[in-house]
Amino acid sequence: MTQLDALNSEICVCRKCDRLVEWREKIAMEKRAMFAEENYWGRPVPLFGDSQATRLIVGLAPAAHGANRTGRMFTGDRSGDWLYRALHKAGVANQPTSVRAHDGLTLTGVLIAAVCHCAPPDNKPTPEELNNCNFFLKKTLGLRPWKSILCLGGISWKETHKGLGLKPPLFGHGKVHEAEGLKLVASYHPSQQNTFTGRLTEEMLDSALDTWLT
Repeated sequence: MTQLDALNSEICVCRKCDRLVEWREKIAMEKRAMFAEENYWGRPVPLFGDSQATRLIVGLAPAAHGANRTGRMFTGDRSGDWLYRALHKAGVANQPTSVRAHDGLTLTGVLIAAVCHCAPPDNKPTPEELNNCNFFLKKTLGLRPWKSILCLGGISWKETHKGLGLKPPLFGHGKVHEAEGLKLVASYHPSQQNTFTGRLTEEMLDSALDTWLT
């Protein structure tokens, strides 16, 4: 078992946060009508990507009917549609879509993590829940010397710096912070709240990825 496998095994059985355990399991039982025939994952969502990755993406948390359903990061929701389109365009994903856990999607040189591995109500983990899950983020950050980290959203920016023991600069889309040979890049999260309003465009996300990959 690799370090990544061992970490994923630890993540998938975590029950530290009572509120998140209750919510993720409730959603998995009630389901959304259009997914009524599917078996929801309903557990903490493991890291996804290349086991030999040198670049890391840190998102916020699984969507209730996205990764909490499919069991794979950014899979089965609109945020994933945006992210995987951009990763495919950048040449690090073999396909631009992510529908289900076994749809053939692979990443090259990239691993995807989250600051909260369980779907939270209203997509808002509490400070205590973030602190609990920062334990796993620290382990992820310690897997290897990363070349660069893409932080999707202000919470990811803050928690990733916390996990590294660094003070975060003020968050802003496209912000770059280089520390101890590591490059951290900030991007607005590809949530519907940002993409539907035009706060984040495809061009903006592509530009952030280009900075992260160069």
